[in-house]
Amino acid sequence: MESKAELMHELAIIEKWEKDQGNLWIWERLGRLPFKLLDKITPQFIHNKVGSLLEEIGSYIQTGGSYLIKKQTIFSMIEKETGHPIGDMTDIQEISLSTMDKLSRELADKRKKAAAIQGASTGIGGFFTLAIDIPAIMAISLKTLQEMAIIHGYDPTEKSERVFIIKCLQFSSSDIVGKQAILNELSSFYDHGSQSSEMVSQLQGWREVVFTYRDQFGWKKLFQMVPIAGMLFGAFTNRSMINDLAETGRMLYRKRRVLERLEQAKENKGQQ
Repeated sequence: MESKAELMHELAIIEKWEKDQGNLWIWERLGRLPFKLLDKITPQFIHNKVGSLLEEIGSYIQTGGSYLIKKQTIFSMIEKETGHPIGDMTDIQEISLSTMDKLSRELADKRKKAAAIQGASTGIGGFFTLAIDIPAIMAISLKTLQEMAIIHGYDPTEKSERVFIIKCLQFSSSDIVGKQAILNELSSFYDHGSQSSEMVSQLQGWREVVFTYRDQFGWKKLFQMVPIAGMLFGAFTNRSMINDLAETGRMLYRKRRVLERLEQAKENKGQQ
């Protein structure tokens, strides 16, 4: 287990990252301009595909739906790295932060490659294959965040954890104001853990997540609508999106684990 000084150092790194999220790249600023134009030129069947994700995400929050992953695959990955058998989440909660970070980065690299391949393959047909890309990248996103949760010792089969995952998804695709609002909302989760009953109400409807997620595509996805040339843009934009999402999951789950260990150290000291 890390010392208090090491945990405080980790927390400082994470808090610096949170502050840096307030600076949007020019790419992100421009990406918020063409939504009305995109709405006009985007075929109705793509709008319908995005709309169908609303029901899918609602199902994911309630039951996990078709997006809920199997934990055993990640357990095996952790066992290979640590050399210790993993029977349940409590076995993972005690591994070092450095090991969690290493596994998270390795996982992120795998998911970025998968997203790039997905974007390239669906960029071939322009408008028509973009309809396939939207739910596919959503599936990769949710899978990545669930795996990040398990690596840090949190169980995505629990409803409260699925809500936290949606908040991570929301954070990754929000603007400056949205990011700060989500960080403020998550502070209650850090304080009260998975028992926080306010998280669902703070979600304020999962519809905003999907529409923000669609808007994030902005002009990033505009060029993917061009047949053939869309392969390059699709690979790049999908890889970029999963990179940002994986970093968000890695940092926010890491913060939870650091804060819990600091609280545990405080309790242990009080008992001595």
